Amino acid sequence: MFTHYRTEGFILKKVDRGEADRIFTTYTKDFGKLDLLAKAERKIKSKLRGGLETLCLSEIEFIQGKAHKTLTDTILIENFLNLKKDLKKIRIAHQITETLDVLVKGQEPDEKIWRLLKISFSKLNTNNLNPITYKLIYYYFFWNLLSFLGYEPELYRCSFCQKKITPEKIYFNPREGGTVCQACFQKDKSSKTISPEVIKILRLILKKEWGTLLKLKFEAKYLKELFLISKSYFSSIADEVKTLSSK
Repeated sequence: MFTHYRTEGFILKKVDRGEADRIFTTYTKDFGKLDLLAKAERKIKSKLRGGLETLCLSEIEFIQGKAHKTLTDTILIENFLNLKKDLKKIRIAHQITETLDVLVKGQEPDEKIWRLLKISFSKLNTNNLNPITYKLIYYYFFWNLLSFLGYEPELYRCSFCQKKITPEKIYFNPREGGTVCQACFQKDKSSKTISPEVIKILRLILKKEWGTLLKLKFEAKYLKELFLISKSYFSSIADEVKTLSSK
């Protein structure tokens, strides 16, 4: 007899399998990230369909089969309808789920990541947000996820010499894991300039000071810089995660 497991989970993505099955990638409260087989889910009369929309929160039940964890029941908890009415919000939600899928490997529950995911989706589901706030929600998720996974960047000292960073001229090196002072930049010029304003934004994000972040005035140049720093750091960490998971 199979043991039935029940938990809550965010539906991150789905992939068709065979003629009518699907594999759903979920991030669950009690088991971490799971790939779950939904047999015959693509058939119109499937009892599983109602609780398996992507970008939704569902209560799910599954059993451990020989080759797959197989879904046996789903109940929709939250469909995030306000989020799904806005294409820009949908894009941010997909960024969040794709980032989580790339950086989190294996079956391991993490209450901090679970709470971060719930908070991020809840913020995106709020009415009357401006486009800058959409982006901030993603960066809030991204940098805090990295922190929980053990990849929090160094934002107060030089990643090479460990001297305290001063605001005159600051650089950032994804490969070294954070800020670089001007003296060490002269020895390794692969680092990129980062403004004190963006350092301040990153520090506030990692302190989870959401209210303070919303009060800041975000110039276009700082948003662009934040995008480039986040992109380069993501690429660096994703390569490391890929290498570790292949061993």
